[in-house]
Amino acid sequence: MPRLRALVATAGPKLGAAAAVTALVAGAATAVTTLDTPRAAAAAALCDQYAKATTADGKYRIQNNRWGTAEPQCVEPTATGFRLTRADGAVATDGPPKSYPSIYWGCHYADCTPGFTPVPASGSTFGSVRASVAVTYPAPGSVAGEWDAAYDLWFDPTPRTDGQNTGAEVMVWLGHAGRPQPVGRKVATVALAGATWDVWFGNTGWNVVSYVRTTRTSSLDLPVSTFFDDALARGWVQRSWYLTSVQAGFEPWTGGAGLAVTSFSAGTGAATSPTPTANPTPTASPTPTVTRAKRPTSGRPVCSATPRTDSAWGAGAVQTVTVTNGAQARTGWTTVATLPAGQTVTNLWNGTWTQSGRTLTVENASWNGSLAAGATTTFGYQLAATGSTATPAAVTCS
Repeated sequence: MPRLRALVATAGPKLGAAAAVTALVAGAATAVTTLDTPRAAAAAALCDQYAKATTADGKYRIQNNRWGTAEPQCVEPTATGFRLTRADGAVATDGPPKSYPSIYWGCHYADCTPGFTPVPASGSTFGSVRASVAVTYPAPGSVAGEWDAAYDLWFDPTPRTDGQNTGAEVMVWLGHAGRPQPVGRKVATVALAGATWDVWFGNTGWNVVSYVRTTRTSSLDLPVSTFFDDALARGWVQRSWYLTSVQAGFEPWTGGAGLAVTSFSAGTGAATSPTPTANPTPTASPTPTVTRAKRPTSGRPVCSATPRTDSAWGAGAVQTVTVTNGAQARTGWTTVATLPAGQTVTNLWNGTWTQSGRTLTVENASWNGSLAAGATTTFGYQLAATGSTATPAAVTCS
């Protein structure tokens, strides 16, 4: 969908959203030309870096989307999805994945599926939007690799059909292998769609909300509002925003050949597995598209946050948190703190914030998100307290 995933893997220690980033990949989009396989080669694999094909029923787009590596990768379109037939190379698991081969409904930058119009989350149509995906995992031992299988829901404050979405990316992980973890930190565990999901939250210039199924599944079919409504209750998406894309695919860090999306459908009304048809027919897309780089979060901290109390009285306090960047420049930061019992933030400056129970999540403001190596910035807040006015025991930064 518009953009290239916002996930991240973490090395070794770290459970809870990717603690920090050792190498923040630039958020600026890089212009590339979409390459479509010639119409005559309808059954051929898509091996060019950004090669795409339209499914035979004309509803969806399949993309190779090899944006994070120069090693060969090939996607073989099928009647109802695609198969990853070649996935050479490997990238460090403390950074972004090497690609996101996927199938989508909606807009990937300016490349939209036929007749698609962004769907307002405030309208009645949104409640009827369903997504269905089925995937195949190679048998244990038959393929080496570290990857996740996920579908993405993208939201923008405007009915955007090109460029980078700035609202939120809601990711739904059906399964994963190895060390990959989502952007940000694990903040909750919820029961949705008949299963248990770990909820992760981070920000890479837009909110990244990830739902990681605690037990792997090979299929999912449900209204997209299921996960949107949970994210809405947490303050991470807005009802006034628009759904701009639904994607399903894989993010490999190492290996990945043999993974497959065996069926996919998305749109208004009940989603059902597509009826097998002829091989997808590639179509020409002369309009350039743009892809963005991921911003990785690794298991090694790259920023820290230190709280202090500036003043306190019986029923409240004013506190300041200093955010210190690590050894590499970054754009955007997020802090998460568990406030002492009885504390409620009433006002906060130099950041945007949400409080859920005792969890206070603060993201950078528009003017203090870009930090050079070793640079610092601060935000402050006033709180009301029915108990202790102490600072949080710890504030994490990513």
